Amino acid sequence: MARVLMITGDFVEDYENMVPFQALLAMGHDVDAVCPDKKAGDTIATSIHDFEGDQTYTEKRGHNFALNATFAELNVNDYDALYLPGGRAPEYLRLNPKVIEIIQHFATVDKPIASICHGPQLLTAAGVLEGKKVSAYPACQPEIKMAGAQYVDLPMDGAITDGKLVTAPAWPAHPAMLKQFVALL
Repeated sequence: MARVLMITGDFVEDYENMVPFQALLAMGHDVDAVCPDKKAGDTIATSIHDFEGDQTYTEKRGHNFALNATFAELNVNDYDALYLPGGRAPEYLRLNPKVIEIIQHFATVDKPIASICHGPQLLTAAGVLEGKKVSAYPACQPEIKMAGAQYVDLPMDGAITDGKLVTAPAWPAHPAMLKQFVALL
């Protein structure tokens, strides 16, 4: 089974954090959830994003999620794959040079990466999307294109794989995204 690194943070989208974390564990994979400046046992706050007929998603406070590994102690060579959830966390995580370095490592050594919703903001900041077909939450489309990737407009429950990269627009895509990601593991 694979060992997966998940980089997450405060106000990550609740489902995009919890569901893949638990599903991958249930399948027998090891998943280390880390957040910069936090250690194993610390918690992050999540937010629930929903589609309720407005022009964009709504946001409500979600659960507290306990991290199970320490960001400062991780060794990227110990992992087989990377998972980047969405929500609000990517907008500030992408400002962390170590997060960017980790993402670039996984892309350079061609290990599987899955990212959903606003998670591809981390991939654009890391400069690893040039020439790729990528989906994300529709509001991220301009960033995806400016990063030199082809934005793929999928239904909210769709996912796309390009090489070792799996992306999806939002949490309704978990079944498709996880199926494609696990196939790469």
